[in-house]
Amino acid sequence: MRLRTVLATATAGLAAATCLTVAGPANAGENHACSPSVAIQGFSDALDKTTYQGTYVGNFSALAVDRNGDLAALSDRSSLFTLDRRTLQPKSVVQLADESGTALDSEGLVVERDGTRLISSETEPSVRRYSRDGKILDRLPVPASLQVAPAGRAVTNGTFEGLTMLPGGHTLASMEYALSGDTAGIVRWQTWKRHHGTFGLGAQYAYRADTGLGVPEVTALPDGRLLVLERGFTSGVGNTVRLYLADPRRATDTGGIDTLTGPDGVRLVKKTLLADLVNCPSLGATAKQPQPNPLLDNIEAMTITGWTKGRLKVLLASDDNQNAAQTTRFYDLRVRI
Repeated sequence: MRLRTVLATATAGLAAATCLTVAGPANAGENHACSPSVAIQGFSDALDKTTYQGTYVGNFSALAVDRNGDLAALSDRSSLFTLDRRTLQPKSVVQLADESGTALDSEGLVVERDGTRLISSETEPSVRRYSRDGKILDRLPVPASLQVAPAGRAVTNGTFEGLTMLPGGHTLASMEYALSGDTAGIVRWQTWKRHHGTFGLGAQYAYRADTGLGVPEVTALPDGRLLVLERGFTSGVGNTVRLYLADPRRATDTGGIDTLTGPDGVRLVKKTLLADLVNCPSLGATAKQPQPNPLLDNIEAMTITGWTKGRLKVLLASDDNQNAAQTTRFYDLRVRI
């Protein structure tokens, strides 16, 4: 089918649109289906290797829908962009830093109802609240065991990647990889609950990622379940990216369990595969390095832009690592749960 450009819905209730290259209307079961549950509506490379007001546009690690329907896009180089909901073009950028003015390895993003931003950094790791103009408002407590060694048992560059807000206002952050001493592949999800404006530690859950994969992003659904991205990379082969539906509601609170080395009565977060994105149609995409599907890249960011009756509009973005062999790419998915 000949490729064309259309306006694809980007935010529910606002009739917003993003310019994406697509191949026909997206309904699971047709030739653009990635699986029976997931179809790809289109993709966009429009921001690849661009700059805005002297700031590199890329390195995207998280996405969120802002209160006015625009997109907040977080770079892991401490830049927080506002992107136009129709064109994806940058409208503003704010630079983030820690309390000493040092740049963050910023990975996760939540936009609260009042417009403040929760930002996770995997350096320590940490979760901080920022005002819209980048001022630090608060910092959430983090269990000692989740700190990077030698302070804790977390591995460098393997901590708080995913960040989301659960129903009821509870915040959840996902470790990317297992703690030292835990079984490989079992990652911990930490939650916080807010009481009178103060964040306190909540329950912690354990999730088993597929062999060789980590968890770069989690996004909550209105019913308390989550979409989970699992991702990995093999040199000379390319990326593996899988989308799961996960349910932590009956999982064991592992906050008081020192090491996770097997079942031992621990109920892990239940997960169901929605799609392995290698099975998506390529839609004419090209890759700058070997990939099992040229559509794939280092996909790391995810947000839900709309939902109705079990059907979700999901936007993904890749982190190009400011690397000539990688691409900043946005993906527009339709997901049935």
